[in-house]
Amino acid sequence: MKNIGKFLLVPMLGVLLAACSDTGDSVGDEPFAELYAQGILRYLGVYSPMLSEAANGRVVHSFGEGEGPLCMEGGAYSMSTRDQGSEDLLIFIEGGGAWSSFFCVAITEADPNLPELGIRDPARDNNPMQSFNQVYVPYCDGSLNAGDRDLDTDGDGRDDRFHRGLHNLSAALDVAAGTFPAPRRIVLAGNSGGGFGTIFALPLVRYLYPDTPIDVINDSGVGVSRPGEPAFIRQLLREWNIEAFIPASCANCIPADGHLTDYLVWQMEQDDNFRRAMISYTQDDVLANTFLDIGGPDFEAALLPELQQQEQAFPGRTRSFIPAGTNHTLVQLEPDRTVQGVNLMDWLGFMLSGADEWVSVAE
Repeated sequence: MKNIGKFLLVPMLGVLLAACSDTGDSVGDEPFAELYAQGILRYLGVYSPMLSEAANGRVVHSFGEGEGPLCMEGGAYSMSTRDQGSEDLLIFIEGGGAWSSFFCVAITEADPNLPELGIRDPARDNNPMQSFNQVYVPYCDGSLNAGDRDLDTDGDGRDDRFHRGLHNLSAALDVAAGTFPAPRRIVLAGNSGGGFGTIFALPLVRYLYPDTPIDVINDSGVGVSRPGEPAFIRQLLREWNIEAFIPASCANCIPADGHLTDYLVWQMEQDDNFRRAMISYTQDDVLANTFLDIGGPDFEAALLPELQQQEQAFPGRTRSFIPAGTNHTLVQLEPDRTVQGVNLMDWLGFMLSGADEWVSVAE
C-alpha cells in the first residue's frame, strides 16, 4: 500500500507515478433529475460516521468497515472538515490513480490529515479560498470516486477489490451537508482522480445544495480520453458500475470521438448555476501515458479543441488554464504556476470574484 502523502510529493520530485450534441430533455424540473431517477443518490443519507474527533483544527470523521464506505483493499474510510466560520465552502476531492483492466496504479488508504497545500492552505496569503470552510474527501477506491462494485480478483470466492467510491463520496457529502448546511457559495475542486471526481460529484452536491452557486475546479481530470475509442470509457463505466451517471436520454454523451466533453456540456445544459475551471498541462504524462497510453502529442492535440467546445457551448461559464509541459496537477503542488504572466492563484481569484480577467490562458 502507498501513503497518499508520498503521491503528493511525486510531481515535485519529477517522478510521475500517481494515478496506476444530441441530448435529450431532463426528467422533471430539477437539474440532473434523470440521473437521480437512475439511482445515483442511492447512498445519500445512508451512512453516518462511527467517530468524529477534533485534531489540529480539523474534525476527522471515520466510518466502519463492512457494507458501506471502504477503501479498495478493504481498509476503513475517513474524511475531514475544517470550520473557519466562513459563509463559503470548499469541497476538495483528492486524487490518486485508478484500478481497472486497463491500469493498476491507485492509492488504497484514506488519509484525512494530509498537509494542506495550495488552495487547501488556510495560511497562504494569495489563496482566494484561504478563509473558506473545508471538506476534504480522500481518495482510496480506485474508481474515480464513483464506483460501486466489489470484485473477486484471485478467484478464491471472496471479494478482495472494493470499488466503493460512490459510498465514500456520498458519506462524505452527507457530512458536508450536516456540518455546513447553508453556505453562500461552494467551490467543488479536485485534482487527478479527484478532478474526474468533480464530474461525478457535481450532481450529488447540487442535490444537497439545490440553490447554492457552485464553482467547479477540475485539475488534471478534464475528460480527454482515447481519441476515437468510446468503448474505452464504456468499459470503465461497466467495470466500476457507474453507468447510471450517464443519462439514458443523451445519445451523444459518450460520442464517437471518445472524450467526455459532450457529457460535460450536458451537465451545463442541466444546471445554469455553476461554472467550471479546467486545468491541465499540455502533455500531462500521467494521463497521456500511464493511463490513456496515447502519448503526449496526441493528448495535446485533443486537449484544446475539447476545452474550446465547452467554452463555445456556454460562453463565460467555462475557462481553462493550460501550461506547457508534462507535469500532473497544479492546485496543490504548483499553485503559483504562471501562464501568459497570470498566476494560477490569481486566475482562480478572478473566477471567484467574477472579474473580467477570468479568461482562458494557454502556452
